[in-house]
Amino acid sequence: MLILASQSPRRAELLSQIGVPFTTLSADIDETILPGETPEIYVQRLAKQKAQAGWQASVDIAENRLALGADTVVVIHEQVLGKPENFDDARRMLQRLSGQKHQVFTAVTITSGDQCESILVKTDVTFCDLTTSQIEEYWQTGEPRDKAGSYAIQGIGGKFVTHIKGSYSAVVGLPLYETNQLLSRMSLAHEC
Repeated sequence: MLILASQSPRRAELLSQIGVPFTTLSADIDETILPGETPEIYVQRLAKQKAQAGWQASVDIAENRLALGADTVVVIHEQVLGKPENFDDARRMLQRLSGQKHQVFTAVTITSGDQCESILVKTDVTFCDLTTSQIEEYWQTGEPRDKAGSYAIQGIGGKFVTHIKGSYSAVVGLPLYETNQLLSRMSLAHEC
């Protein structure tokens, strides 16, 4: 049995696409960036902590289980752009992304309690130049409010993306190919 340690509907939808049955549990962890922590180390730490929390929280559900934790961060010039606190915060983020290439790091960890497998996927995303009115109109849609970097590539925010190099599904929240490979190593994948 697989436990998805996430409340993200996007991750659940992506995991369903590869045909793996799972149960969803919330994994509440402290997501504070530690001093000196790089974006890559940060996102990997969160994925591992979420997987471990999901595994612990599911002790009453199944004895033989795997827990999957994932986290995604948007990074520009080595600075992590989290979820916006308000419109001004979102505007600042989107202005920084405007006309620029940035990175999206998604880490996935799967644990069986004793064994742990992890991957990190980096995707380069380039935005078009954004006007103030485009940013304001986008905010009004409500979409940026709970998204890392204040945008959703799979939604309206996709119209700002001029180029992507890497995994589209990783930018959405779960790299499908790499996740399937991890599940295969942990003996729960579906063949390609």
